[in-house]
Amino acid sequence: MTPRPLVFLALLLSGCASSAEDGRVLRLGHGLSTDHPVHEAMLVMAERVAERSDGALRVEVYPSGQLGSERECLELLQIGSLAMTKVSASVLENFAPAFQVFSLPYLFRSEAHRFAVLDGPVGQGLLDDAADFRLRGLAYYDAGARSFYTVERPVRRPADLAGLKIRVQESQTAMRMVRALGGSPTPISWGELYTALQQGVVDGAENNPPSFHLSRHYEVAPYYVLNEHTAVPDVLIIGTPVWDGLSEQERAWLAEAAAESAEVQKDLWRESTEEALRAVQAAGVEVIRLGTDERAPFAGEVRDLLAAYDADPALGGLIASIRAVESDVPTEASRLTSEP
Repeated sequence: MTPRPLVFLALLLSGCASSAEDGRVLRLGHGLSTDHPVHEAMLVMAERVAERSDGALRVEVYPSGQLGSERECLELLQIGSLAMTKVSASVLENFAPAFQVFSLPYLFRSEAHRFAVLDGPVGQGLLDDAADFRLRGLAYYDAGARSFYTVERPVRRPADLAGLKIRVQESQTAMRMVRALGGSPTPISWGELYTALQQGVVDGAENNPPSFHLSRHYEVAPYYVLNEHTAVPDVLIIGTPVWDGLSEQERAWLAEAAAESAEVQKDLWRESTEEALRAVQAAGVEVIRLGTDERAPFAGEVRDLLAAYDADPALGGLIASIRAVESDVPTEASRLTSEP
């Protein structure tokens, strides 16, 4: 096992939260860099918690994988050795299976539809139901839409994925999607991906513009095609061993601050997305925006995959509920694919 920093060892020895005369401290670990908009939103949450509680409850944020990978942080939450984490819904599906619905390609009609689902009863129900697995969802953070970036050639159509090894998250759903599109899915941790692209271990990956930019993957993968196959949110989570130990007032402080940070994060994300696309283009990346007709072949290749999930007894009803959610913005609306 790769050695962790001393702070991680101290965490395991001292527990996930400390109570002292100056208040209770909740530790939050995640894998993103400090310049990522999701990290910035979590700092906003920490500030709001401290303000609301007058310092009686505090959140300490440990970025950049200091306290472990996404999977490791989730495991620590379940046993009460870490209070909070932020993970992708694709990784969360390995712990709370219903979250795999967010890794389905072309599930959302638009950005407005996505927000209507996440901010409404369907999204809240998924956050609450995670408690069955000793995890409680507090909020969703927007992670935009995921698209393919590659080293040697662009992926303008599904046929271009043939023979390519594409890095995916630890998600069976994501792996099935890449296979359906003709590629070879290869799970690799986020921290190892730059080197894997550089050394040819994989031929490409898929992610949103801010992550593509801030990871500097554009330095080794100069083709980015905005086919926007999935829109997988990030999820802010607290372990139930810690949540159950909080007072009603502490829970209210935390829940309110999390909700406020999620709204702030939407604006941070939009700005970061626009800046990311400008920056990678300026660095020489070929950014290819696909229109509706050009995306249709990608959607067509995953039709059978979606039909299989529609027929799944556990997920079919949830998928139908998501599709039934209405939004008041035309289905062609998408801020991500507009010119920055």
